[in-house]
Amino acid sequence: MSTQRTAARVGRRVTMALGLPIVLFALWWFLSADSTSFYMPPLADILSQFRELWLGSAVASDVVPSLTRLAIGFAIAVVGGVGLGVLLGSVEVLRRAFEPLLEFFRAVPAPVLVPVLMLFAGIGDTMKVLVIASGCIWPILLNSVEGVRSIDPVMLDVCRSYRIGGAARMRHLVLRSASPQIMAGIRQSLSIGLILVVISEMFAPTNGLGFSIVTFQRQFAIPEMWSGIVLLGLIGFVLAMIFAVIEKRALRWYFGLRDARKKG
Repeated sequence: MSTQRTAARVGRRVTMALGLPIVLFALWWFLSADSTSFYMPPLADILSQFRELWLGSAVASDVVPSLTRLAIGFAIAVVGGVGLGVLLGSVEVLRRAFEPLLEFFRAVPAPVLVPVLMLFAGIGDTMKVLVIASGCIWPILLNSVEGVRSIDPVMLDVCRSYRIGGAARMRHLVLRSASPQIMAGIRQSLSIGLILVVISEMFAPTNGLGFSIVTFQRQFAIPEMWSGIVLLGLIGFVLAMIFAVIEKRALRWYFGLRDARKKG
C-alpha cells in the first residue's frame, strides 16, 4: 500500500508539473498550424528544426559549452555568496561596514559589466563565467546574510552554554538554520544564470546557445531561432526540476517541521 501511495503521489506531481506546459504546447500547435507569418512559423516547422539542430552535432558545439560556463559561474557564485554571506551575517560590524558597498554593486545590472569585463578578461570563456558569477552571487549573498541574522537567539545561547564552537557550531547551527534562505537565494540565481549565459554569448560570440540564437536571427532563420528559444526553456525547466529534488532532500528537516506546524 505504501508503494502504491508513493507511486500515486509521484504521478500527481508529474501530472501537475507537465499538465499545463503540454496543454500550452498543444494550443500553440493548433493555433499556428496554418500560420503564413514569416516571424511566427508553425510549431511543426520549429520542432522539425529542433530535431535537426539540437539533437545532433550542435549539442557538443553549442549546448555543452553553454552549460559548462553556467556550471562554473554558478559554482563560483554559490561558494563566494555563501562564504561571504555567512561571514557578514555573523559579524555585525563587518555587515554594517560593507552594506553601502553591497547595495551599490547589487544595483548595477550584470549585463552592464560585460564591456568592462571584456577589457580585463578578453572575449573568451573567462569573461562569460565572470558575468554569470557576478550576476548570480547577489541573491545567494543577501539571502545568506539574512539567514544567518535570523538564527534563533535561544539556539545561540544553547551553543554558548555547552561551549559548542568552531566548525561544529558552523555546521550544526549556522549553516543548518540559514539553509532555507540560502537555498531560496540559490533558486533565484539559477534562472539569472541561464539568462546571463545567453547575454554573455550575445556580446562576445564564439559559440553557445546565445551565439546561435543571435546568428539565426541575423540570418532570418526564424524557425531555427525559435527552436533555440524552446531549447532554452526546456533547459530552464529541467534545471528547476533537478534543483527542486536537491532542495527537497537537503531541507527534508525544514519541510517536515513546516508540515508538522501546519497540522498542529
